Amino acid sequence: MRIAFVGKGGAGKSVIAGTFARLLARRGEPVLVVDSDPLPGLTYSLGVESTDAGIPDEAVVENTEKGAPRYVLRPDLTAADAVEQYAVHGPDGVRVLQFGKIRDSGRGLMRSQFAFRQITAELPDDKWNIVGDLPGGTRQPFMGWGRYARTVLIVVEPMAKSVLSAKRLSRLQLIDDPPRVVAVVSKVREDGDVELVQERTGLEVVGAVPYDEALLEADRRGRPLIEEGPDSPAVKAIELLVDRVRAEEARA
Repeated sequence: MRIAFVGKGGAGKSVIAGTFARLLARRGEPVLVVDSDPLPGLTYSLGVESTDAGIPDEAVVENTEKGAPRYVLRPDLTAADAVEQYAVHGPDGVRVLQFGKIRDSGRGLMRSQFAFRQITAELPDDKWNIVGDLPGGTRQPFMGWGRYARTVLIVVEPMAKSVLSAKRLSRLQLIDDPPRVVAVVSKVREDGDVELVQERTGLEVVGAVPYDEALLEADRRGRPLIEEGPDSPAVKAIELLVDRVRAEEARA
């Protein structure tokens, strides 16, 4: 499985991505979470100690080949090796790879980001299930940061601004060699919310996560939803999403 969560900031994308990753790992799957959001957030949803660390300088060398990326992994380091050495261990066996946060120095962050992109591109397809979390908005998705994903899940609130963002993100279906692009409706309060998102975005809706006080409490306490409300309606809805996406990727 190779998926990426995208959407407008505040839609609940990181909470759903982190919970999805842990539920998938609990099914016995090897899960690598790739966090390309330069702001904190996903680590709380996973229950991983927050860190600004990306790929360290020791793993990266400057590339002198003309027309090639400026920085690459050093020659003796494969993408799989880099994951084993630099991905953080999280609960339920999840591994987490970050490309560095905005408090890092500009040069160090750039080196880390080049390496991060190379790792996601070159990691063997049968090694890990990749669950990615991209920052809110449209910039990263359309710059290719989610190209590792075969399925892109746009997290959409049934609100005008979030729906508009999802409509723009739906254009990922028009790029060369496009991923499958579908929607997950978050913070569902009314019976018609899913239909509203589907009609206004034109996207297939593969999951619906209800508005849930457990999610708000987890956010207030900086704890994972899966630990704060393991039997909550939101977690149960994300369990259904895991089952559906897993089945559909297996058929693809």
